[in-house]
Amino acid sequence: MIPGFTPSRVQCGDIKLSVHRAGQGTPLVLLHGYPQNHHCWEHVAPAFTSDFDVIIPDLRGYGDSDTPADDDDHSTYSKRQMASDIATLMDTLNIEKAHVLGHDRGGRVAYRFALDHPDRLLKLGIIEIVPTGDFWANWNANLAMKAYHWTFLAQPAPLPERMIGADPTGYIDWTLQSWTLSQSLNDFSDAALKSYRAQANDPAHLHAMCADYRAGATFDKALDEADRAAGRKITAPFHFLWAEGGFPAQTGNPAGLWLPWVNDMTDASCASGHFTMEENPTAVIKNFLPFFSAR
Repeated sequence: MIPGFTPSRVQCGDIKLSVHRAGQGTPLVLLHGYPQNHHCWEHVAPAFTSDFDVIIPDLRGYGDSDTPADDDDHSTYSKRQMASDIATLMDTLNIEKAHVLGHDRGGRVAYRFALDHPDRLLKLGIIEIVPTGDFWANWNANLAMKAYHWTFLAQPAPLPERMIGADPTGYIDWTLQSWTLSQSLNDFSDAALKSYRAQANDPAHLHAMCADYRAGATFDKALDEADRAAGRKITAPFHFLWAEGGFPAQTGNPAGLWLPWVNDMTDASCASGHFTMEENPTAVIKNFLPFFSAR
C-alpha cells in the first residue's frame, strides 16, 4: 500500500478494480503504466492529498484488479474498455468529474478517457507517451530497438507469456533497469519491486499485460487512426511531461505529435528515464500540482 492511502476493491461492471484513495478536494485520478501498478505513484501521490481527493486504481489486468481473459479482437484490454472502467469507477464513487493524470499505458487510458468521456474530465495530464497511432507511425530502427516490447508483447499468445514465464522476475528487473536513466533499480522501493515481480509471476497478470499490448497494436491503433482522420480533439486543458531519456524523446518531436490532438496544451521535459514518478518525483509534482490547482 501507499502510506496514508486506504485500499478497497470496487465493482466496476463485470470486474473489480483495486483502488487506493486518500485526501480531500477535487477528485484526481492517477493511472499507472506497464509493468507497474499503483505503487509507481508512492513518491508523488501524497503531495496531492492536501488539495485533491486522490484515487489510484490498478488498471484491469494489473495489481490487485481482476484479470479477465483476452478476446479475439483484443477489445477486452483496449484503452476504450479501460477508460470505460474509469468512468464506471467514478459512477460508483459518485464522482461526476475529475482531473486525470496518466503515465505510460495509463496515459493511453487517460487520453482515451478524454476522447470518449469529455464531459467527465476537468484537466488531463500525460507523462511520457505520445499517441498510440503516432508512435507506430514514427517507428524507426532506433525506436524499434528501444521499444521492442511493443512488438514482442503483441505477438499472439502464448509466445511472449511462455518466454517471459521462464524467468518473470529476471525479465521485470531487466525491463525496469534498462528503461531508467541510471540503468539501475535504485529508484524503486522494495515494496514496489516486490509488487511488480509478483505481478509478472502470476500467469493471469502476465497474460493480461501482453493482452494490453496486443490491443495497442490492433484495436487501439485503429481507433486512434479513425479519430485522427475525423479530426477529433481533446478539449480539456492538457499538460504533457516527457523525459529526456524516455521513449517520446526518441521520436524527435514529442510535443509536436500532440499538437493535432489538443486545443489547449502546455508541455515540459525533465531529466529522467521512462519511470518519471520514481526517477524524478519532484519534476512530476512541480509540473502537475500547479497545473491541476490553477483555476
